[in-house]
Amino acid sequence: MKNQQKSIHALTFVTYPIYPAKMGGQKGIALFYSFFAKLVDVTIISTQDNGLPENLNADFLPVLSTKKSRYFDLRLLLIIQKLIKKKSVTHLILEQPFLGWLGILSKIIFKLRIVVHSHNIESLRFKSMGKWWWKCLWYYEKLTHRFADVNFFISNEDKEYAIKNFKLNAENCYTITYGFELKNAPTKEARKSAREALLTQHQIPSDHKILLFNGTLDYKPNLDAVNIILNEINPSLLQKNDLNYTIIICGKNLPKEYNELKAYQKKNIVYAGFVDDINIYFKGADIFLNPVIDGGGIKTKLVEALGYNMKCISTTEGAIGIPEEITNGKLKIIKAKNWIEFTDYILDASDETNDIPNSYFEHFYWENIAAKAKKIIASNYF
Repeated sequence: MKNQQKSIHALTFVTYPIYPAKMGGQKGIALFYSFFAKLVDVTIISTQDNGLPENLNADFLPVLSTKKSRYFDLRLLLIIQKLIKKKSVTHLILEQPFLGWLGILSKIIFKLRIVVHSHNIESLRFKSMGKWWWKCLWYYEKLTHRFADVNFFISNEDKEYAIKNFKLNAENCYTITYGFELKNAPTKEARKSAREALLTQHQIPSDHKILLFNGTLDYKPNLDAVNIILNEINPSLLQKNDLNYTIIICGKNLPKEYNELKAYQKKNIVYAGFVDDINIYFKGADIFLNPVIDGGGIKTKLVEALGYNMKCISTTEGAIGIPEEITNGKLKIIKAKNWIEFTDYILDASDETNDIPNSYFEHFYWENIAAKAKKIIASNYF
């Protein structure tokens, strides 16, 4: 299939390290290109602090500075000019809108087709973090998308917001979701083995249900979710006395004042910190908690948790971009701040035995997502 698309050569700029891919945002780019590069020729330009990617079909050039000046470096135009001559680049894909000026000038000077691959409405994400300059970014983001020939959004909700508020042509806007790397959920044996490993590692009683939350904890929406677990959900569970459980919280950069949650160790809470292999936790835990009430975009951790056949309980805001109808009841959605109902769902979910269906993987498997992106780009080019 790749040979049929030799006339397309995509150049993409990623302004932060993605290898090794540990966090959701890194995985979203690294895994997309690991599949997309099997279909079309791709050159990835990223920062000098990347590790070496494994089994990547694309050309990878870690030449960008790690300084903030990389966002305004006019020398990037010279890199593009050289690659156009060397590799006949036809498309420039911008991962997020931060190099929008580069896309605009490349379209004007080099006549490249511009694709903006959005992972959030970034200005709204920074608004939720309390950044005063979010409105300036909003106008810049709007301008970037309006210049693009193709706009990819992470969810239908983001796409509809951008069409309405950025005044975009709907025919140039598409949903390219975050994906899941596996074609099928892990076997019961694999999940049992992972569960036993977690019980041993964290000294959890064998009759406990393992409840999991995962996320980068200096990101305000994730830290807010941790506070909700500590102050709302867990106290309610402790009062119920209907469930033997342990809550594991994974993630780096928990603020120092939380003291690694040591004050909660006798309240059925374990802080695991940053873990090298989060997949073991997705395989071994019973229920994923997603009490996120802000932040925008699709929650990558929820996509992964469902793919590992976990029972998941989420707020409406936290479940954006995930069609509930393809989860076979594995995803329970409640309105934000109704934490008593959230707790009741945890108790109900502990007895469920339904499995995530094949339709989930048809929608979220990375290979299918990459094929859709290639088809859209080709249809807008030929």
